[in-house]
Amino acid sequence: MGRYVARRLLQMIPVFIGSTLLVFLMMYALPGDPVRALAGEQHVDATQIAQIKADLGLDQPIWQQYLNYLGNLFQGDLGDQIGTKRPVAEVIADAYPITVRLAIFAFVFTVVAGISLGIIAGLKAESLRDRGLLGLTLVLISMPSFVLGFLVQYFFAFQLGIAKPNVSLEPTNGELIMPAIVLASLSLAYVARLTRTSVAENIRADYMRTAVAKGLPRRRVIGVHLMRNSLIPVVTFLGTDIGALMGGAIVTEGIFNIKGVGSLVFEALSKREGATVVGVVTLLVIVYLICSLLVDLLYAVLDPRIRYA
Repeated sequence: MGRYVARRLLQMIPVFIGSTLLVFLMMYALPGDPVRALAGEQHVDATQIAQIKADLGLDQPIWQQYLNYLGNLFQGDLGDQIGTKRPVAEVIADAYPITVRLAIFAFVFTVVAGISLGIIAGLKAESLRDRGLLGLTLVLISMPSFVLGFLVQYFFAFQLGIAKPNVSLEPTNGELIMPAIVLASLSLAYVARLTRTSVAENIRADYMRTAVAKGLPRRRVIGVHLMRNSLIPVVTFLGTDIGALMGGAIVTEGIFNIKGVGSLVFEALSKREGATVVGVVTLLVIVYLICSLLVDLLYAVLDPRIRYA
């Protein structure tokens, strides 16, 4: 197990470098001057622009800028914003806690509701409730998030009055439930479908018939034998979905006026704040890599036949 973890950690290095380098090149190597764009239509002296670039290190070759970024990154420095001069780490620290709470609520809702619906439908495949689940998930997959967000906001906030249409600057946990459901809707549909398909296939397997023939309680047959094998593809999806939820949804956060990572990235892109975008993406890449490793290790827990050398 230790060797496998060490090997996976070494494999993460080129993935991390490749991902961050690609985003870095997209933000800094594409045509356009972020310093001049910050000034807008105002006239700025060329000497002043050159001085700002020199202070930020933007006058160096792109490869040197990236090496400087990696060097500062290992010291916990993500750079400074061009416009506000604030450290990017401080800006992300202000926005990330809200997105983390939103992602946790959305993930819990996805796991509980998605797996439960998938089990209910998979145990009675081709039944009325199974077809109803497939129809519901098809609607959720087909409906854009901004449409679902406005519908949820309209019915629960404006018609029923049981929720606020927008969250406050310091949102409570209750205010984040409605946007979390919208954010989790697509993931819930995929989890329910994956669980349903996996349960429907494994329930007809030989080991299930053997467990029933031994006279084991139905709860143990389903909860232990069936679920441990059926959840492997679901765990794979959930592991990668955590990173997507942690990234925050620009559309969802925009609809409910949530000042999280999604709105931060949108503002940074509109202002050409490359350091902010690269800093956020760097954290997301780290989250994706860690989740991927944890998912692989969890396989051995779900299926004892899986061993890592």
